[in-house]
Amino acid sequence: MAARTKKAKKAATAAAATTSPWVQRLVDDEDLRDNFRVAFEAAKDAYERVASDGKGPKALVEDKKVQKDLNKAAGALKDAGTALKQGPKPKKKKHLGRKLLFLAVGAAIALAVSEDLRTKVLDALFGKEEEFEYTSTTAPPSA
Repeated sequence: MAARTKKAKKAATAAAATTSPWVQRLVDDEDLRDNFRVAFEAAKDAYERVASDGKGPKALVEDKKVQKDLNKAAGALKDAGTALKQGPKPKKKKHLGRKLLFLAVGAAIALAVSEDLRTKVLDALFGKEEEFEYTSTTAPPSA
């Protein structure tokens, strides 16, 4: 019976985590993930430096590299918190259809107004028009 409740609790926790808007935001937003990654790496570097020196907490005050790492971690966490509070960035809408419609209407107006442009377009599409003089090879009927 205890195994069932543990499995049920795990399933409920997993479902809550995947439906959480913050978790979804973390999955979708690359900048937010990058901020958390930078904060984690900087904090890890500071911890390793303090733990390896053997100075203990005294290194927090004296070691400039530890202070730099901690400041970097704090700044990245601050940026991540601000991004979470602001909500997701609005996606830029691309209005390709509007741009194409505007271009087509503009081209139609330009072709309707300018005869020179019309001839250039027709010449480009169908080739230049050959001009020739027609002379009759038959004699006119005698009256």
